Amino acid sequence: MWIDNLCRQARRLAALALAGGFIAAAAPASAALSLTTLHDGGNAAKVQYQVDTGGGLVFKVMAYDSGSSTQSKGDISSLLYNGVQYTDGTRGSQLNSGFDFLYSNVSAVDVQAQMLSSTGVATPASTANGGAVTGGAYVKVTVTVFSSSGKVLRHYYMAKAGEPRVYMGTYFTEEPDTLNLVRYILRVPIGALGKGGPAGTPGGLAANGSWPQDLRGTDTTVEASDVFGFASGSANAGQTRSKHYSNLRLKDWQYFGGTNSAGSVGLWFYRDNNEGNSGGPFYRSLLNQITSTNNELTYIVNYGEGQTEAFRLGVLNSYTLMFTAGGAPAAPDTNWFSVMGLDGYVPAAGRGTVAGVGLAGTDPAYSYTVGFANAQAQYWAGANLASNGFFKSTGMRPGTYTLTVYKNELAVYTGSVTVTAGSTTSLNTLTLNADPASTSALWRIGNWDGSPAEFLNGGKLTTMHPSDVRMNSWLASTYVVGTSSPGSGFPACQWKDVNNGRVIQFNLTAAQVRNLTLRLGTTTDFNGARPQITVNGWTSAIPPAPSKGTRNLTVGTYRGVNRLYSYDIPSSALVAGTNTLTINAVSGTSGTGFLSPGWSYDAIDLVVTP
Repeated sequence: MWIDNLCRQARRLAALALAGGFIAAAAPASAALSLTTLHDGGNAAKVQYQVDTGGGLVFKVMAYDSGSSTQSKGDISSLLYNGVQYTDGTRGSQLNSGFDFLYSNVSAVDVQAQMLSSTGVATPASTANGGAVTGGAYVKVTVTVFSSSGKVLRHYYMAKAGEPRVYMGTYFTEEPDTLNLVRYILRVPIGALGKGGPAGTPGGLAANGSWPQDLRGTDTTVEASDVFGFASGSANAGQTRSKHYSNLRLKDWQYFGGTNSAGSVGLWFYRDNNEGNSGGPFYRSLLNQITSTNNELTYIVNYGEGQTEAFRLGVLNSYTLMFTAGGAPAAPDTNWFSVMGLDGYVPAAGRGTVAGVGLAGTDPAYSYTVGFANAQAQYWAGANLASNGFFKSTGMRPGTYTLTVYKNELAVYTGSVTVTAGSTTSLNTLTLNADPASTSALWRIGNWDGSPAEFLNGGKLTTMHPSDVRMNSWLASTYVVGTSSPGSGFPACQWKDVNNGRVIQFNLTAAQVRNLTLRLGTTTDFNGARPQITVNGWTSAIPPAPSKGTRNLTVGTYRGVNRLYSYDIPSSALVAGTNTLTINAVSGTSGTGFLSPGWSYDAIDLVVTP
């Protein structure tokens, strides 16, 4: 039979050669890359492009609209790897909720397919039913949508001969406005990909043996339509699951995905340097959701929840869908993108580097990250404290960037740097000048590091809902400075309708009774919440309201805008001996329970007024 197959392949190649098809030196039949045009039902108006990578992967992209919002132009309608189907054909895998639903009042979608040589010479797909183009090095399928204002979004599906991968790239000059986000969702039948990732990876296995985003078995709705729980009587009663809890900080991961039940096949999304996203190195967002029918792998280009800066436009955001034998994927080589004619692509030669000699004023108890951001791109690099804080960021687009040094997740230095293509910008030692911890305090609760992890429930915020039974009670008793501990006595979050009126008691000597300043740091806030304090009989003014954002503390993140509130307490309000401080969340916005106005803590301390 294999001889018959070889003969059929040879006859097809010969026919294409006579027709002027794109043919290079023949590769072994098992490694041939092909692009085939299919007419569904024999109808020339119903075109699908089938790509056989020659590496065991065959996928199809729809080039017509089936009339269903779950099956439309630009979708991956089939993803066969070694004969097993890895996409739900009844729903399709697509950008957002379909390419025809990206922009308001726009549904026109164009799909074109090409075979390319190793030098980028392109031959379009055949127009005949069953017509195949072979012999090239790469395939590119381009999906194009224009907004009503004429701005463009282009999404690319690409294949490289012999690889079981789908390389993707998304470029847009206007943010899609129907969902106000850009994400690619691959819907994989649960029978083919029944497991999430391993522990320590985004969406990886939790300590209790489950995946935080695995909804199987949940039967109650905890919040909105995306946080679920288990009814009483279940082994997991009171626990919560949500797609939101599959997150990790961007700087901590390169890939996510899952495996089949036998662990013999892994399917992963591997990200690029994330230069076109928004939110920086510590941003968290959903990555996948496991249901009784599908394992939904969701690659976030940018997202609507918890954003701290404007979306970036005009950048090619690339990511690769990779099959493995079950193990973790290795970084894909994308240098060949330079011959693919991709909008927004900048080759290595058009990029620059920033290298810093080191950092002065660091605390060895913390890790430091150096971030770079402007309106078009974002980057980050870890600082090597063993080498005096040396850092290096490569592959940056030319331009001027705001440079920010973070102590864990707290900005402790801000400056500026200019990147030039083809060269390295060298920086002298940067002296950190904005670390609140550098000021001596009479007392301090928590750490100035931009994270609530050291507080009660702080380590659980990203993997479960605040109502989860695995959380400790949010109603902690009075915190006594010098006796109580942040990890057991001070909740990581405070909500107006849950645990308002946080009470702290502290002692002062007669010599310490003077004008003092209370500093209170938050890592994010919700519904306009801000703290007002009372010390003994004195009450502070109410700070201005922060801008309102999306849900945050209930969807797996504490990451937002770090704010530092300062309250100058007059000496007349203080006494030698025991003083009582009360912190209240105030807001003009209503809300109940964990959706009431609130915030997450960074640290609180009392210092001598400057």
